[in-house]
Amino acid sequence: MAVQIFLLEDDPILGKAIQMQLELDQFQVHWAKSLAAGREVFKTQPGIDLFLLDVNLPDGNGYEFCEWLRSEGIQTPIMFLTARTDEESVVRGFEHGANDYIRKPFGQKEIMARIKNQLNDRKPTLDLLRFAGLTLIKNQQVLKTEDSLVNLNRREFEILRVFFENPETIISREKLISSLSSGEELFDRTVDSHISHIRSKLTKNGIQNVKINSVYGQGYRLEKLV
Repeated sequence: MAVQIFLLEDDPILGKAIQMQLELDQFQVHWAKSLAAGREVFKTQPGIDLFLLDVNLPDGNGYEFCEWLRSEGIQTPIMFLTARTDEESVVRGFEHGANDYIRKPFGQKEIMARIKNQLNDRKPTLDLLRFAGLTLIKNQQVLKTEDSLVNLNRREFEILRVFFENPETIISREKLISSLSSGEELFDRTVDSHISHIRSKLTKNGIQNVKINSVYGQGYRLEKLV
């Protein structure tokens, strides 16, 4: 499977040039030209390997998108491409969770070298959990099947992580709440809602060999189906 690059850039000429260069290097590019379009692309294209974000956008800025990705628990490398060259803007990019910041104008060789550097730095840190032919990729926050990738939000990922670490075991709602808690108050219905979303994603992606079953009065159990 080709390495997937998410490009958020509203300049049609620059965006096209970056897309063509990346595709020449055998990357698969998902290009969005606004924050709203970017969110939609992200929802429909799981398994992104690297994000390239412009700062100035017609409906906001790349800082917002970067902060949103990190709040969702996405650990994938994020690089800013921007004409803002002042030190304050660069620092702001890193404060919002960026891994690199490239000032415009830049050369094609420079951007390709920086992208490959981020991808190479990331490879050894992949952390995997496997169950019933499925792979949970911790650093990418995705569930991998034989031929597809299922994108997960932070809470869905944390719930599945608990199940994958304790397969075929009854997990109480209290334990799941504990895995999700980051200081805010959570309730049983919150867990139930996230598990319902996970079940829908499994069904939507044709995953039929595992099931999250409710165990009355005790919690949930991830089971492999024969």
